[in-house]
Amino acid sequence: MLSRLRNLNSIQFTLILAIYYVCVLNIPLFQIIKQGVDKQADVNMAFIATMPFFLLFALSFLFSIFSVKYLAKPFFIILTLISSSVFFAAFQYGVVFDYGMIENTVQSNQSEAATYLNWASVLNFAVTGLIPCLLIYKANIQYKPFSKELLHKAVFMLSMLAGIVVIGMFYYQNYVSFGRNNDIIKRYVIPTYFIGSTAKYIDVNYLQQPLEYKQLGLDAKNTTAKTNSKTHPQTKPNLVVLVVGETARAANYHYYGYDRPTNAHTKVQGLIAFQDTHSCGTATAVSLPCMFSRMDHKNYDSRRAMAQDNVIDILNHAGIQLEWLDNDSGCKGVCQNIEHVVIDHNSDPKLCNGEFCYDQVLINELDKRLKTIERKDTLLVLHIIGSHGPTYYLRYPEQHRRFVPDCQRSDIQNCTHQQLVNTYDNTILYTDYIVSQVVKELEGESKQFDTAMLYISDHGESLGESGMYLHGTPYSFAPGEQTKVPLLAWISNGFAEQNRLDLTCLNKEAAKGGFSHDNLFDSLLGLMNVKTSIYRPSTDIFLGCRK
Repeated sequence: MLSRLRNLNSIQFTLILAIYYVCVLNIPLFQIIKQGVDKQADVNMAFIATMPFFLLFALSFLFSIFSVKYLAKPFFIILTLISSSVFFAAFQYGVVFDYGMIENTVQSNQSEAATYLNWASVLNFAVTGLIPCLLIYKANIQYKPFSKELLHKAVFMLSMLAGIVVIGMFYYQNYVSFGRNNDIIKRYVIPTYFIGSTAKYIDVNYLQQPLEYKQLGLDAKNTTAKTNSKTHPQTKPNLVVLVVGETARAANYHYYGYDRPTNAHTKVQGLIAFQDTHSCGTATAVSLPCMFSRMDHKNYDSRRAMAQDNVIDILNHAGIQLEWLDNDSGCKGVCQNIEHVVIDHNSDPKLCNGEFCYDQVLINELDKRLKTIERKDTLLVLHIIGSHGPTYYLRYPEQHRRFVPDCQRSDIQNCTHQQLVNTYDNTILYTDYIVSQVVKELEGESKQFDTAMLYISDHGESLGESGMYLHGTPYSFAPGEQTKVPLLAWISNGFAEQNRLDLTCLNKEAAKGGFSHDNLFDSLLGLMNVKTSIYRPSTDIFLGCRK
């Protein structure tokens, strides 16, 4: 094979490379096309047969622009290595590399990225990435004198355009109709879509003029003392712990109708489960800053969100005591203006292995904080690692391994579906244990504080449904498994009494459903009795049940 590559001209090199991309790296694209064909009752198969040729002509045209001396080899080696990884994620997990996924990838830490390394991913990288790149490196591309090379390239590119035009003349309406009904298709084209998404990310985050930072809620005031009548004077400060989950989907919570006891630890603690709650995004990099921002899901813009105060900042303006404890991938800028601690993965040899820690480490940290914090209105945020995949089996210790056999590997697509579900359910059960421990810690503080706890996950997860795994699917066509999340609350009787909350009413309201991350901003302000002009009563889930 190497000997045949000794005398390639640039046109042959371009065409062979385009054929490889169409026939191998775009297999996920044609799987999506097949799904679109299966959904339609009447499909012109001649039109479908033109799709590989249309893609071949388009990629050949684009690749010709970069098939020039001194540029071709380094450019296509880098492109092919990246495309190989994108292909694997799309082929094995159904992942789409849109702007949100690029943002999520860039913000991943080393430990998080390492969870995706396994024999399947390494083998794929070798076969679809390294070997083709070796052939590109070894290829002896012969270039003609400049004028002749330019002429030949122009003729080739024009012929590719002609092929596209001819297909368009016969099947333009078919492409428009099929594309409109299957908008997801363009997102799987390798390499054009992930390159476009990367270019957009670079432009937004590095090339555009930074926005001027905008402070919000500077008029925020803590009115806790004023909310209590003379007959019920405020005797203890409020203490609220907000547990932010990771990758927990509502579908696997017993509170939401799941037939397994995945909430066995908290079921006796009187938690309130808010039904039908939707996330702001399908990845942490989007959902986490979005749920704390003043913007809603429909108008959320990450660039603007980073350039203005969030609800944590506004609580800080009001004098609420705040701290963020993180055992996940960081707070994505949410906690940048308050005291925050990222757990050292070497801090506890019993709970950590140098790359990650079990979430029990946060309970230990919480216990330390509760012994030292000031006796004033306080919000503590625990950001847990929860059900972060694909290494679900690393999220719970052996004594919490209840559902077996589980999937003790990171290439989850090679486990049976039942093994995968067992492993994921173990993470949900362990998270439930962590939440129950938070409640117990708060119950132990009843003499010092009036206490409450909120738990909400950042996004859900796909476990092989419709061929999808993990998360990060563009929201417009993301399945419910990735967008429906648990929202739970525990409120002590003392907190309810001093803050005039009717728990019977709250249980009834929670059962009605129709909640989302959009509710968190105003609900936190309301729960902490913070008054500010930017508070919106309509999205405070507690307001309707205040006596």
